[in-house]
Amino acid sequence: MDEVDGFVKEGITTDDINKFVHKMTVEAGGIPAPLNYEGFPKSVCTSLNNVVCHGIPDDTVLKSGDILNVDITTILNGYYSDMSRMYMIGNVSDEAKRLVEVTKECMYAGIDAVKPYMPVSVIGNAINEITDREGYSIIRALSGHGVGLEFHNEPVIEHYRTDRKTMIMVPGMVFTVEPMINQGTFDCDVLDDDWTVVTKDGKLSAQWEHTVLVTETGVEIITK
Repeated sequence: MDEVDGFVKEGITTDDINKFVHKMTVEAGGIPAPLNYEGFPKSVCTSLNNVVCHGIPDDTVLKSGDILNVDITTILNGYYSDMSRMYMIGNVSDEAKRLVEVTKECMYAGIDAVKPYMPVSVIGNAINEITDREGYSIIRALSGHGVGLEFHNEPVIEHYRTDRKTMIMVPGMVFTVEPMINQGTFDCDVLDDDWTVVTKDGKLSAQWEHTVLVTETGVEIITK
């Protein structure tokens, strides 16, 4: 992902990013987990502007003003790790920049809320405090998830406020915190490719993601 930071720029295509990530992953001895996962055709997800997540890399050229999420999941020695970052291409609007920055704040607030023997709902509660303040909405149809010997495990990590009983976090748990924050409504649609999730109102969406480990005293960010 650090190498992607220096690669993403105006004028390249999202498929250029896919090829770059695939090559680096394989050369490092890893396996790009998204490739052929339940039919997903590429090695990385690239979600542009109003795409919430699971964007499929193609010949779309990045242009000034775009915001882009690159989501990388790698298998190494049988274990999965999952993370994503946002990229602002060229001169983005103040509104887009604010969304990207607030979404990053939301992810770290969610991570800071991780404590052993607390319910996972404290993560969403912390994130919702920020979106309430900033006037954004949180995607509800998708969530964070446990990570280990499979792509998606328990627990389910909801990023919005809930009062219902949820799983208790215990030392040794590994999961993602990956809030998807929208400018407008939290409602979303899935395109005909059965993967690409877009905002229902066409407004911007942003996402940041880390994989974290619950420890005896708090939390450790693994993808750092």
